[in-house]
Amino acid sequence: MTTETIKLAFVVNDVATEQDNYTTVRLARKAVARGHEVALVGLGDFIYDWEDGICAMATLSKIETFEDDTGYLAHLQAPERERTRIRLADWDILMLRSDPAEELTTRSWAPSSSLLFAQLASLGRTIVLNDPRHLTDAVNKTYFQGFPESVRPQTTITREPEEVKRFLDAHGGKGVIKPLQGSGGQGVFIIDKKSRQNLNQITEAVIRDGYAIVQEYLPAAKDGDLRMITLNGHPLRVDDTYACLHRFSQTEDHRSNVSAGGGVEMRAPDEAALTIAEIVGPKLIDDGMYLTGLDIAGNKMMELNVDTPGGISFMEDLSGVDFSGAIIDDLERKVRLQRQYGGSLTNRQLAVI
Repeated sequence: MTTETIKLAFVVNDVATEQDNYTTVRLARKAVARGHEVALVGLGDFIYDWEDGICAMATLSKIETFEDDTGYLAHLQAPERERTRIRLADWDILMLRSDPAEELTTRSWAPSSSLLFAQLASLGRTIVLNDPRHLTDAVNKTYFQGFPESVRPQTTITREPEEVKRFLDAHGGKGVIKPLQGSGGQGVFIIDKKSRQNLNQITEAVIRDGYAIVQEYLPAAKDGDLRMITLNGHPLRVDDTYACLHRFSQTEDHRSNVSAGGGVEMRAPDEAALTIAEIVGPKLIDDGMYLTGLDIAGNKMMELNVDTPGGISFMEDLSGVDFSGAIIDDLERKVRLQRQYGGSLTNRQLAVI
């Protein structure tokens, strides 16, 4: 089937802070290599125009085959590259790829504002992924509690230090405490007999900027976790290879997140992980969550990343499998469907169809 050129815009925190191992950079590089038009938009770059609707000051990519992500990112971040005003109604897809946790202290207004612009953009012909109306709820870890209890650890969410202690006492004195809003393993503490003496200070540090989420400790987590990518509510698989990483700690630090210095290796999901994906899939589909990352330890899902599910570049480099190409294939398919149905499909339907 002949592929028509599509116009694909990515929303990131800031083009200047993108890194060459980010999934967004890999997806953008693969898209321009196919001849697609690509733009990157920062959270603070949106414009509502009284005539043109939702616009943005965007960094436009030239269409070319770049040798690697490092060279491509250098092209995007070149000092001479100026931003260009674009009208989002002219673009086929807007992919929301910003991390709200990075904005908590300096630009707390930015994530919510960009979601409002994205919601308005989704009222037209532009396909916005993940669906921004449901993403407004899903960006907060309370969204996690909407999934069946069988797939998630027991949890309490509170700002009361005594409630934290009560939960830990009820779970053998061991648990995990972290900010309700956060990512990349930042501010995550394991509480056990050794660290219990510092519980007051840890709790105070976590609740200083909001709610704390306290979860039961999962013994399987000591061996790391699985990051499994889902697409359209199902595990992403190319031929016989799943987009699934085993992430593990390489130091005494318990965090296995790559951004926290953890190691990675490809690993096929076991039956427990595939069962979790099957259980959470219907809600992901119903909420228009096109691209997500499930973080799984044993038979429980520890977290769900709906903002910037990453790891694709690591998966491709380790396996040689073109997962990002499969995602671009799927985006091209969605644009064809949008054009064929003449706008009669809703954004949520297009997000997961």
